[in-house]
Amino acid sequence: MTPTEGDDVAAVIERLDELRPESVDPLVAESEQAGLGFVRRLAEEWASGRNRFDRPGEAFCAATLGGRMVGVCGLSIDPYTSVPKVGRVRHLYVLVECRHLGVGRQLVGEIIRVARDSFENLRLRTNNPAAARLYERMGFRRCDDVADCTHVMELS
Repeated sequence: MTPTEGDDVAAVIERLDELRPESVDPLVAESEQAGLGFVRRLAEEWASGRNRFDRPGEAFCAATLGGRMVGVCGLSIDPYTSVPKVGRVRHLYVLVECRHLGVGRQLVGEIIRVARDSFENLRLRTNNPAAARLYERMGFRRCDDVADCTHVMELS
């Protein structure tokens, strides 16, 4: 049975310490067709070693369905603030065919869970209205008064 929109599927969410190009390439290709460059930037920064989400408190998660990577999301120390204990949700992307199945919610939920161990606040920036609604349903609030941030969540 193929999941349909509105169904919640149980994606396998796992933390990665390795990002294989053959796994992430379909996400890069699809996101670029939509005019988005952040998934390619994620892959390139990982390959170069510039960002592997490996500093204290950071994490990188992937969602798989049937053994195929269908989504990614990262947690980093927020580079846009000098305030300590602020994390940043980065690079959330879910394949179009897997959206509205709960995959993005599961990825962000895992990032929030991991962040509670190291951070007091989470920040992010999105210009995507659907993503903004997802974050707001998960407890983030709008923060239009903060540079480089559209949403924030207090974890304490």
